Amino acid sequence: MTVPPCASPAAALAALRAAEARDGALPPERRHALLDALATTMLRRAEAIAAALDADYGGRSAEETLIAEVKLVVEAARFARRHLARWARPRRVGVPWAFRPARARVEPWPKGVVGIMAPWNYPVQLALLPAVDALAAGNRIALKPSEATPRSAALLAEILAEALGPDIARCVQGGPEIAADFAAQPWDHLVFTGGTGTGRKVMRAAAAGLVPLTLELGGKCPALVLPGADLAVAAQAILAGKSVNAGQTCIAPDTVLLVGHGRGAFLDACRATGIGLPETAVLNAAQAARLEALCAGASLTPLAPDGPGRRQALTIAEAAADHPLHQAEIFGPVLALQPLPGLAEAIGWIAARPPPLAIYLFGATAAEERAVVEGTRSGAIIAGRCLEYAAFPALPFGGVGASGFGRRNGEAGFLEFSTLRARVSHGRWSLSRLLDPPRGERARALVRRLLR
Repeated sequence: MTVPPCASPAAALAALRAAEARDGALPPERRHALLDALATTMLRRAEAIAAALDADYGGRSAEETLIAEVKLVVEAARFARRHLARWARPRRVGVPWAFRPARARVEPWPKGVVGIMAPWNYPVQLALLPAVDALAAGNRIALKPSEATPRSAALLAEILAEALGPDIARCVQGGPEIAADFAAQPWDHLVFTGGTGTGRKVMRAAAAGLVPLTLELGGKCPALVLPGADLAVAAQAILAGKSVNAGQTCIAPDTVLLVGHGRGAFLDACRATGIGLPETAVLNAAQAARLEALCAGASLTPLAPDGPGRRQALTIAEAAADHPLHQAEIFGPVLALQPLPGLAEAIGWIAARPPPLAIYLFGATAAEERAVVEGTRSGAIIAGRCLEYAAFPALPFGGVGASGFGRRNGEAGFLEFSTLRARVSHGRWSLSRLLDPPRGERARALVRRLLR
């Protein structure tokens, strides 16, 4: 199935607005059917998705794609379908006594047309998870996939056309100029997932039209290994998380903050895991060159030989505190290691940098965990494993400050793409009407009495 892309972001928006004007907002039963169709289409196209991503990357683990790109979207769509009726139900709220017998309720209503700008690292998942939330809330969607993964982008256009149809979803393909145009359109909500620098540009473009934003960015997600940690368990969990998609994950552990353990013992524990060569390649030569430049001057300990093509071994990197490795997000199969003398210094290290999407804890007592919670800011604090929390469909996902804002997944995602509209029905009389103009002395006395 070949689907020609929309000519422009403006054309996609105009077509979806015309469908909205003609057919109105999507009722819950239509949303159920669309979510079902998306899940079914994803399962039918699973092997094609794996093949497209393998070709785009020059080597990508089929298992990682089937789990992270296909299963996560299918589970999210099914979860939203199951809970949609409860999320969409109007909720009654209290009315102050002076206005009774009025009735008041809050009604979630679709925002309209949602634009989604997806990245290259999980090009299907990070395009369709926001789409699931937007569909559940009753919106139409326009998608701009990453041009860095062209086969996946073309396949996404086919999936949207097959599962949702052109009156519900449109796909706009192209390079940086199209992306800039997409960000500048007057969407009813815009989602961007990517780097912090590009996120700032998207925010500036959206500000011109006062378009509400959801930004999912990144940050240096630290893995804090404390004296109570079992090094073998911690190393296994950290490297398992780091190896997924060759570390090209916004919530991958970026830096190990090692407290109460020797660096040699930690390196030995890493070697003992047997985790060394990711099954997925670094995306392209530009990303490989960026990683090489970032690691220049650092002491590097590869955990295995490099593989064919751009399959790079997991590497532990050690450098001085002012090295670029400790400033920029790594986003690849390199794990920075920073020994620190105590918990206070580790909290200081985290607090001195922009807040990350996640902080991972290993061996923390209840008091130590509380100190991290109170002394840092992040989108999540996770104990015992890395990455897996992003697969919990009921758990809100998002960042803080430079790692982004807004939340997706489950009810939080439904609310992100809904307008909470107030609905009020007044009775024929209420005490408040004693204050209607023209006001006499009785009304003025009543106001003063109320203020006392």
